[in-house]
Amino acid sequence: QDYYGKELQKSENLKTNACITSARPHSKVVRDALERVHEEVVARYYGCGLVIPECLSSCRILDLGSGSGRDCYVLSQLVGEQGHVTGIDMTEGQVWRRAGALPHPPSSSPTLFSSSCQVEVAKKHIAYHMDKFGYRKPNVEFIHGYMEKLADAGLADESYDIVISNCVINLAPDKRAVLREAFRVLKTGGEMYFSDIYASQRLSETIRKHRVLWGECLAGALYWRDLYSIAEEVGFSPPCLVTASPITIGNKELEKIIGNCRFVSATFRLFKVPGGSWAGPGQVIYNGRIVGHERELVFDANFTFKEGEVVDVDAEMAAILQTSRFAEEFLIRAGEANAAALQGCCC
Repeated sequence: QDYYGKELQKSENLKTNACITSARPHSKVVRDALERVHEEVVARYYGCGLVIPECLSSCRILDLGSGSGRDCYVLSQLVGEQGHVTGIDMTEGQVWRRAGALPHPPSSSPTLFSSSCQVEVAKKHIAYHMDKFGYRKPNVEFIHGYMEKLADAGLADESYDIVISNCVINLAPDKRAVLREAFRVLKTGGEMYFSDIYASQRLSETIRKHRVLWGECLAGALYWRDLYSIAEEVGFSPPCLVTASPITIGNKELEKIIGNCRFVSATFRLFKVPGGSWAGPGQVIYNGRIVGHERELVFDANFTFKEGEVVDVDAEMAAILQTSRFAEEFLIRAGEANAAALQGCCC
């Protein structure tokens, strides 16, 4: 709260490039939607790539750690007026503190340093965006809360089609709680689509307690192998890697503290697939009806579906396509998967 609410007033204040790593290229539809987002919302954005999955019309989406609301306002346009986007973030309202001290409540007569925290920035631009999008009523809301405790914020079981997160799970000490809560609020067949920072090894106590490295998304990075075990424990399908980019710190002092550990910015997708939904490998044909992806759908690092072409998939991918919002976009049938497809989405 202190680092993102006060020290960072815009993305240029970041001390490393960890939170500004680019994700995969996006369609013209997404790029055009981003152009319509208010400049202040964009300036206060600290994510590691634009986290926008496909096939979003009329979906209900939850953004964990929504910050200034950039991704929410892009998604607001993509889900349409019949869809809904909820952003939840821990920074809210005015920030009060004494010079050189930690935050104090208003009753302690502090000096007001900043009144433009993340949730406040997001909320104040709702009317602007709804007018720009031509919506009669808002289809986006922003609430104060913690992604480890979504129930405390009033978010019910199986109430969302998609949960997204953009470079914030590393800021949560309890990653299991975050994934467990995301799983709980997702509908059956729902997806968690998220970018984050991952480490090549489990981090030392010195790194994990470094204040700047924590705020810069590095000290709280999950060892990448642990993501797979936590996802399985919670109940998700194996993680599908979408894209990954190595991170260069670009700060000599911080590089000395980090040592030989390496970091990567990666986007994964997890699905809430019911057990026994698909018995074995299959063959699928994409119908080309997803807006912005008519000719081909790059689903993850292993599977690209071109319109009208038969693609062999393993049992896990067949189950994902059969039970998720993508079911109406594919003809799916039982069949033999080839050796390459048997690598699976979690390779």
